[in-house]
Formats: sequence, structure tokens, C-alpha cells
Amino acid sequence: MSETEIPEPDRIEGAPHPRATAQVIGQAQARAAFLQAFNSGRLHHGWLITGARGVGKATLAWQIARFLLATPMGGGDDMFGGPPAPTTLDIAPDHPVMRRTLALSEPGLFLLRQGGAGSTESEREKNLRDGKFAADIRVDEVRKLAHFFQLSAVEGGRRVVIVDAADEMTVQAANALLKMLEEPPANTTLLLVCHQPTRLLPTIRSRCRELRLSPLSAADMGQALEQAGIAMPGDPHGLAELAAGSVGEAVRLINLGGLQMYQELVGLYSTLPRLDRARALKMAEAAAARGADTRLDLLISLNDMLMVRLARTGALGHPPSVEAVPGEATLLTRLAPDPMKARAWADTAQQIGARMQHGRAVNLDPTALILDTVFKIQQTAAG
Repeated sequence: MSETEIPEPDRIEGAPHPRATAQVIGQAQARAAFLQAFNSGRLHHGWLITGARGVGKATLAWQIARFLLATPMGGGDDMFGGPPAPTTLDIAPDHPVMRRTLALSEPGLFLLRQGGAGSTESEREKNLRDGKFAADIRVDEVRKLAHFFQLSAVEGGRRVVIVDAADEMTVQAANALLKMLEEPPANTTLLLVCHQPTRLLPTIRSRCRELRLSPLSAADMGQALEQAGIAMPGDPHGLAELAAGSVGEAVRLINLGGLQMYQELVGLYSTLPRLDRARALKMAEAAAARGADTRLDLLISLNDMLMVRLARTGALGHPPSVEAVPGEATLLTRLAPDPMKARAWADTAQQIGARMQHGRAVNLDPTALILDTVFKIQQTAAG
């Protein structure tokens, strides 16, 4: 099995791995905060990189790791003829650290990720179970850090650990990592990528300095997709709105035709409370077809998003400033004209979510689940 055939659990399908992404798009505040801490000579040993999925947390972690491993010890102090303080986290594309991290052969770097800490092709293949990796980071993988620290201590220099993602650790794994944060080895920096900080132990959060990343603008989204070699379909503002500023979500929407799917939802609901049942059935059957699990999940999430935007429109008295697709603002304004209707849509979203969760748990027919959702929305629109 070749390298390209072995999946990586921390890589979004259809996009390059974060370590292969040359630049972090946007997030200037977070990058400046880390660089300032480095140049001050008071670099914290633990960093918690937070934000929504797909906004560049792992990409920033890899950029910081390369910077630390490529910058000489004592960098940031230009007194007495020392090297000048760096002004960027970027390193030269042909730097040996760049090549080694890309090949996962950098001795000063340890990658702890879902499905095991294995970095090589053979190790990833060994960690696969039925074509999938384990859904969490387990204590045995965290304990491998002790061996890494022993070996890397012989080489000297800095050592960097990337945990992607820290909120996917089991309780035992989190406790094991906490001990290392409490007594970190010298010249070691731990970079914890985290999607949901509330799932982490409070003691881990308290021992890390946080770098919070923000959703990307439409312009930054376009630049990030261009860097990843992905063509921007249609309106970049609509895609950024639907993806909530997440490049990872934008890639998923592009791969699965999410913009077209959301346009179909808006078109279907544009005639409510009168419903085109044939059109609803066609949409449900397409999403529920055999092997279309990812499309079904996307349709469910897009439907949830539409109801959230309906509730927000009614509560605020106006639709969002950016339409995700043409005709959305008209639909939102008509179906959610006031706060009373906003409450109705919020209640409907909660009920549909519970029914959908139960239906998926007991393996109900997906087509019936989608149609049940559509009929419930029709009922709410009728008032």
C-alpha cells in the first residue's frame, strides 16, 4: 500500500495536510501574539490553539513547530551581536526542517493524533481498524512521549509536541498529558490543537496559554482555498457565510455540492406552507441513497443551519447581511417576520434535532427521516 493510499486522521479529505500548507491565512493576531512571546524570552511551554474546526489551528501549530525547530536557541536577542529578533514565523521553503517535517522525519517533533502517534506509513497502516482509525487519543500513545523526550534529549535543541486534537483524548490520556504540562522537560513546547476547550480538563487549560483563531473572511477564504489548489465555486461570500468562515467546512461543502444542496433547500421551502412533495421526495431519496452517508449528514446539518438562520432573522428583525444563496433573504424574512415566529423556529429546530438523533440511533429509514423533517418544517411555516 503506497503512502498516498494510507489515510491520515488529522487531514481533511480533498485538502492538503496542515504540515504541507505553506502559509497560515489570516490569524495575524494569534501569530503576532506567539512571536511577541518568543521574542520576549518568556515563551510558555504549553499553548492551546482554539477556534472552530477548519479555521487553520493545525496549520498554525505546524508553522509554529517549524519555526521553533529552525530558529537557533537564544534567538530573539540581538544584544552583544546575537541574532536579531525574528519578525515572522515563516521559514525558508528549502530549510531542512521544512523538508523533515513534511516527511514526518524530524527528530525534534512528536505528533500525537487520533488513531495513534504513529507517523510513518507502516505505523498508520497498523493503527487502521476496518479502514478507520480509533476515534480518540489513548493513554498508551501519550506515554510514548516519555520515550521521545529521552531520545531527543541526546540530540539537544528544542523539542516540540503537536497534539491534534487535544479534546479527543480519553480521560486517562488527558491526565497523563497533564503530568507533562506540570513538569515539562527543558526546551520543550507543547502545542494543543483544540476544537472544544470545554471538553478539556480545567487543569490543562490553566497550564496553557491560549491562542484563539477567528473565522476567515471571504477574501481570506478564497486565498486559503487557492493555496490548497481548490477552485472557488460561485460566490465566495456565500461560501464563507455557509461555511461560517471555516476552510475545512468550505472544502466539505465544495466536495459534496453543499452550495447546490442549500440552494435546493431554499427553493423547496420558498413555497411554504404549500409544499412540492415530489421535489421533497426526490431530495430525500438522493440524500438517503446507498453509500451517500456523507451527503445525508450534510443535508441534515444544512437544514439545521437554515432553521437557525430563520430563528435569528425573526429575533433580530432582519436577515443576515450576507445571503448564503440567492433568494435566502426573501425566504427568511417571509417565514420569520417577528420574535414570536423566531421562537417557533427555535423550538422546531430542537424537536427535529431530537427526532433525528433518535431516528439515526435506531437506524430508521433515512428517506422517511428527511421527509418527517420537511413535514415538520411545513407545519411550523403554516403556523
